[in-house]
Amino acid sequence: MEKRKRKAVVLLSGGLDSMLAARLMLDQGIHVEGINFFTGFCVEGHTHAVRHDRKSRPVRNNALHSAEQLGIRLHIIEVIEEYKDVVLNPRHGYGAHLNPCLDCKSFMVGHARQWMEEHGFDFIVTGEVLGQRPMSQRRDTLPVVARESGALDRLLRPLCAKLLPPTLPEREGWVDRERLLGLSGRNRKPQIGLAHTYGYEYAQPAGGCCFLTDPNYTKKLRDLWGSRGERRYDFDDIMLLKIGRHLRPRPSFKLIIGREEGENRFLEGYRNRFVHLWTPDHNGPLALLQGEADDADLDLACAIAARFGQGRAALTVRVAVGAPDGARYDREVAPLPPHALAADWYL
Repeated sequence: MEKRKRKAVVLLSGGLDSMLAARLMLDQGIHVEGINFFTGFCVEGHTHAVRHDRKSRPVRNNALHSAEQLGIRLHIIEVIEEYKDVVLNPRHGYGAHLNPCLDCKSFMVGHARQWMEEHGFDFIVTGEVLGQRPMSQRRDTLPVVARESGALDRLLRPLCAKLLPPTLPEREGWVDRERLLGLSGRNRKPQIGLAHTYGYEYAQPAGGCCFLTDPNYTKKLRDLWGSRGERRYDFDDIMLLKIGRHLRPRPSFKLIIGREEGENRFLEGYRNRFVHLWTPDHNGPLALLQGEADDADLDLACAIAARFGQGRAALTVRVAVGAPDGARYDREVAPLPPHALAADWYL
């Protein structure tokens, strides 16, 4: 009787490691499909698509690009609401910033396990490398992911499999353990060499794809939670944190100021949610005001907005103040001098 072709679902991040893990399975005749979870905190594509000054970079979903190079199907699953508990209440805590890496990996492998069972697949593949990530890819934490996700020994890590106990796919002969790898540590040369051998393009060697590892982004997220007095966010919050200059000149309000035309157009979409400022007589940015501002605060906000426009050298500048309901009035202000922009205003 002909043996049934085994099927694996690979967590395809768009980075190099997961692409190579999938390729190792394809080389052994396994049917492979990719799965990618959209949390809202993904780095790739968004700022490149918005900002004009980054048009030289390819605007693409790197997971889709990896799947295309591999010749496999990719399933993109949106998990924004479900993922909130991982970000806000990580059982295993955060890494260097607000990255709940261990909880995140367990969450994603757990959802991949559910998908595997629902679609008749046999096992799960990830691109993890022993010792590469300080929080989630240690010898003592790799079993935690397998256990908490419910994947147990149906979770195969082809890039470092020879350094780990054999999994079910190896013991049952679905894959040949001798054709798997024994990579460890943070040296990327073996993966880069394999990528060149296969002729693959890849996003970045480290495969980093989450804003929660970015110190600049997480500083703004912490500020958001502090200003609200509670840890909560919605999708628009996490998208706006990726765009513009963020300044908090007073505890009661923050400004988001576009840095170029693409960002200004993006911020235009939020005029009906926030007080917004612009300079009708001079080219300059659109600024959103989040929080509560009294009359003196508005004067300061207008002076800051004028500072970032082309009227910054004028004695006074007319700044339009728009309300979410469409109402508008103008204020005449002196642009804030550069020495008055306090460094600790910037988030």
